[in-house]
Amino acid sequence: MKIIIDADACPKGVLQVCKRLGKEYGIEVWTVASFNHLIDSDHHVVVDSGSQAADLKVLNMTEKGDIVITQDWGLAAMVVSKPAKCFNMVGREYLADQIDFMMEEREVKAKLRRGGGRTKGPRKRTLEDDNAFEVGLRRALSVAKSNMEES
Repeated sequence: MKIIIDADACPKGVLQVCKRLGKEYGIEVWTVASFNHLIDSDHHVVVDSGSQAADLKVLNMTEKGDIVITQDWGLAAMVVSKPAKCFNMVGREYLADQIDFMMEEREVKAKLRRGGGRTKGPRKRTLEDDNAFEVGLRRALSVAKSNMEES
């Protein structure tokens, strides 16, 4: 089991939480980002800046039981089919039964933007977001550790 972070757009607070909890639970934390990003990580994979390069590398590295951290709904859809756990940057798990709706919503918004419309971007990240992320990831790691001990 490992934590894999799609680090191209990963907030520093999320990376710090992952590194700290990885150490606490004895789990390797891997980051994947294009060479345009400077990431402080013990296990970092650099990819080219091509479209989807980081996502493809994350997906290829992901194995059953891993935990992936990403904001990309398309990547999340592929990760949960592995099966692996996948969380957004505020600690909410992407669930297989919600992915279809999320992908439809993404397409509707993309179509609106292509037509000249505007969609609302994400709000400014807060300390509460980092705390919520830590709670969600800690819960997932605790459950995974319990399941591994039972096996």
